[in-house]
Amino acid sequence: MTALIDTHDHGAVRELRLARPPVNALDPALCLALRDALAQAATDGIGGVVLAGGPKVFSAGLDVPHLLALTDPAALRAAWDAFFAAARALAAAPMPVVAAMSGHAPAGGCVLALCCDYRVMARGDVRIGLNETQVGLVAPEGIQRLLRRVVGARQAERLLVGGLLLDSEEALHVGLVDALAEAHEVTGQAQQWLGTLLALPRAPMLDTRAIARADLIEALAPEHLDLDRLIAAWQSPDTQAGLQALAARLRR
Repeated sequence: MTALIDTHDHGAVRELRLARPPVNALDPALCLALRDALAQAATDGIGGVVLAGGPKVFSAGLDVPHLLALTDPAALRAAWDAFFAAARALAAAPMPVVAAMSGHAPAGGCVLALCCDYRVMARGDVRIGLNETQVGLVAPEGIQRLLRRVVGARQAERLLVGGLLLDSEEALHVGLVDALAEAHEVTGQAQQWLGTLLALPRAPMLDTRAIARADLIEALAPEHLDLDRLIAAWQSPDTQAGLQALAARLRR
């Protein structure tokens, strides 16, 4: 498919593994490769998809150093558009998709997981969450809807305002992830869950799923993401300070 996505078929299930070391930072190339890999899975008639990442980091979110290097607002918008194209492709996938997270999933990595049907995470000190406020960003309304949909309004407010990253046990407790497994068993458990769906009468299962996920697709509509506001705020002192500090930590 592409060097950025490793593809492995397991019967009716296709594993798509993000392959941009060291942390699967989501630059436009990786985001568009994921979008295209999901489209290819649909074309190939794949029954279900497992979305996996690295052993230590599922995805660290958007590639902040790449974004900071973009001085052209049009290029910055294109990078965000690519990220949301990947998120929409997951949300609108015509087959069930499970996030198999053996490693951390902050920020954009968490967004991708929220767009999946089910989330399996490794036990232990593996963290997930939307930590945007910690780095000077505002999570758009659409992203907030994704989290509210999964954990409820009050819990989402607490997590979003504090920019909190939860370990896997905490994430399971609040419903941010659906199941835990040992790191080496995460992908297998994701395949097993898909197997239970694929054993059902296919058309009724898929039609019911489409109805249940309509609000997920609606959350990612452009009017709920307000990229103009996000890009306008990009150069604010608070945002730049937070992002530069994050980039410095990543360089270490």
